[in-house]
Amino acid sequence: MVKLIHTLADHGDDVNCCAFSFSLLATCSLDKTIRLYSLRDFTELPHSPLKFHTYAVHCCCFSPSGHILASCSTDGTTVLWNTENGQMLAVMEQPSGSPVRVCQFSPDSTCLASGAADGTVVLWNAQSYKLYRCGSVKDGSLAACAFSPNGSFFVTGSSCGDLTVWDDKMRCLHSEKAHDLGITCCDFSSQPVSDGEQGLQFFRLASCGQDCQVKIWIVSFTHILARRTEHQLKQFTEDWSEEDVSTWLCAQDLKDLVGIFKMNNIDGKELLNLTKESLADDLKIESLGLRSKVLRKIEELRTKVKSLSSGIPDEFICPITRELMKDPVIASDGYSYEKEAMENWISKKKRTSPMTNLVLPSAVLTPNRTLKMAINRWLETHQK
Repeated sequence: MVKLIHTLADHGDDVNCCAFSFSLLATCSLDKTIRLYSLRDFTELPHSPLKFHTYAVHCCCFSPSGHILASCSTDGTTVLWNTENGQMLAVMEQPSGSPVRVCQFSPDSTCLASGAADGTVVLWNAQSYKLYRCGSVKDGSLAACAFSPNGSFFVTGSSCGDLTVWDDKMRCLHSEKAHDLGITCCDFSSQPVSDGEQGLQFFRLASCGQDCQVKIWIVSFTHILARRTEHQLKQFTEDWSEEDVSTWLCAQDLKDLVGIFKMNNIDGKELLNLTKESLADDLKIESLGLRSKVLRKIEELRTKVKSLSSGIPDEFICPITRELMKDPVIASDGYSYEKEAMENWISKKKRTSPMTNLVLPSAVLTPNRTLKMAINRWLETHQK
C-alpha cells in the first residue's frame, strides 16, 4: 500500500534532490535554495531556506551523523551547513570552477567527494574543509557518486555511461562502460556479501542509466587492487610479447629501432636482459648515444618492476614518476615529490600542483629529510 501523507510546495522552481537524516528532510532546487523540514510534522525549520548559491543547486546530502549538510551548485561551489542553526561552515570551490553536479560524504564523515560537469572529482577533508586529492574521468560530466559501506573506495558515474572506482587516495582502480547512455545514479547496499571460503567481502552496487536499465554489480576492493597490481606487473615484466616491446619503443621515442628488435625476436624477457655489449654486438646499434638511451630506458623499466613487486609504501612513491623517491622535497602544496621530477615540472611552467591541480603559492622546494630517512630505513630492511 502507498499513501500520500504530505506535500511540500515551498520551492519556486524544479526540485533537483532530496535527502534524509535521522530527524530532517533536505531539498534543493533550481531556485538556488536548500530547504530543511522536521520529520515530526514536516514543518520548515526557522533557519530555512539556506541561501548562498548564485545558481541552481543540483545535489544535497547529510553527513552520517546528520549534523552537517552539503550542497553543490552550478556556481562551482560545494557548501557545508550546520543543520542545527543553518550556519554556513565552509565554501569549497571546485578547482576548475566547473558546475558541481553531485556530492557525497564518506561513511565516517571525514571526507566529502564532489563531482563536476567537466569530469573532475575532488575529495575534500570534511574537518579542515581543505582539498585532499583531485582527479578526473576521461569523458563526460559526473552525475553520480557513492561510497562503499567500509569507506575504502567510492564510485563515480558519468554522463558517458562510465563507472569509475577510486580508492581513498584518489587513485583510479577501475573504469568500465556500464551503460550505453549516461549514468543518473548509483548506490551501494549497506550489507556486504561474504565469501565463506576466502573470508572476503563483496559489495552490491546498483547503477541507473538513461538507457532505461538498472544494473547490479558485485565489487570487491581486494580483488580490484589485486587485478590492478597484476596488470601493472604485466606491463613491466617479462610477460611482454614482441608487439608489446615495439609499443614500448615507440612510447620512448625509439621507433626507429622497432625493425631491429623484431628481426631479433626481442620480447619482454629478452628486453630486460639486454646489455651494452648485446646492443652493440648482437643488435648492431652503432650509435653510442642511442645505445645509452636504450640502456637508460631499460634500467627505468627494471626499477619499476622492482618497485611494483616489492610492495613499496605509497607515501614513498613520487606522485609524478610513480617511483621510489631518492631525494624527496616538500612543495608549497604540502605534498612530497622527487626533487628532480618536481623541478622539471615547475621548469615547464606548470605552476599548478600535480596532486590538486591548484596554483602553487610558491616554487620553493624544501628537503624532506624525515621522509628520506624513513625511505632509507625501509630500503635497509627490504632490499638487502
